[in-house]
Amino acid sequence: MFRRSFYGLYPYKSSMIGPESLADPSSDWDIVETIGKGTYGKVYKVINKKDGSQAAVKVLDPINVSHCWLCNGGSVTDLIKGLLMRGKRLEEPIISYILYGALLGLQHLHNNRIIHRDVKGNNILLTTDGGVKLVDFGVSAQLTSARLRRNTSVGTPFWMAPEVIACEQQYDYSYDARCDVWSLGITAIELADGDPPLAEMHPVKALFKIPRD
Repeated sequence: MFRRSFYGLYPYKSSMIGPESLADPSSDWDIVETIGKGTYGKVYKVINKKDGSQAAVKVLDPINVSHCWLCNGGSVTDLIKGLLMRGKRLEEPIISYILYGALLGLQHLHNNRIIHRDVKGNNILLTTDGGVKLVDFGVSAQLTSARLRRNTSVGTPFWMAPEVIACEQQYDYSYDARCDVWSLGITAIELADGDPPLAEMHPVKALFKIPRD
């Protein structure tokens, strides 16, 4: 019942195209060259076999997981922005529900000595039945018995913990998984207000201000 009312705010359309119904792109496009690569795949320059038009396409590496969820509900940031455009905000029970789901994800990561390092609304996705999934591990870090802390300053400015930001200038500084807890706290404010604190400020200025406040 709760999940049904939750998605009443952001309805799923049954007319959405499923991946199984998509055509094989190789029947219409030829790969010309590789123009970039990232954590999850490569970007290719392609040419259309019929009209010769060119485009860029990202090809993901094969997914080797036992469970895979299609998060058609989009990100919680999408949900917030959509509500604000209608003059509404997320209600506290729904915020709690989203944060609980994100905390379960962080608990699993931290129990396995993994720091996410980029927790924010855009990296919390929703499934069509109201499931909450923490995503994007592009800057995550694996801790080990020999290395229980990290000192690389990575993340998205407004959500970064002070100790993570400080590592940019203070080379003797370090942090552990608790930096994700700070980022989730900022995400809680984002869910309630629509934006993280200091959102009106230039990101570079925010990076200087956060460790000093």
